[in-house]
Amino acid sequence: MSVLRGRAELGDADAIDRLIESAAELGDLATLERLAGQGNASAADQLIESAAEIGDLATLERLTNQGNVTAADQLIESAAEIGDLATLERLAKDGNQTASEVLEEMTAE
Repeated sequence: MSVLRGRAELGDADAIDRLIESAAELGDLATLERLAGQGNASAADQLIESAAEIGDLATLERLTNQGNVTAADQLIESAAEIGDLATLERLAKDGNQTASEVLEEMTAE
């Protein structure tokens, strides 16, 4: 990993791609978040996917608050799967129409 990190820091695109893949396999959200913060869309997508897989709603919520629409969609899906009405209510209150619709469906049952 350290060799990949070094090559990635030098801008080696192949090393960046392999670093993202390895970080995802290892559940290294910190590396994915760092790369995403540097503007790497693949790292951001993988971060969202990995966070959802492990149920890390805090990461999804943080990304949502930063304006990431994909993270918001995944947060809504994850919150709905576990019945987290508080998160859905918060998103709906913030104007997220999808969250409002999901919340309405869940509370109508």
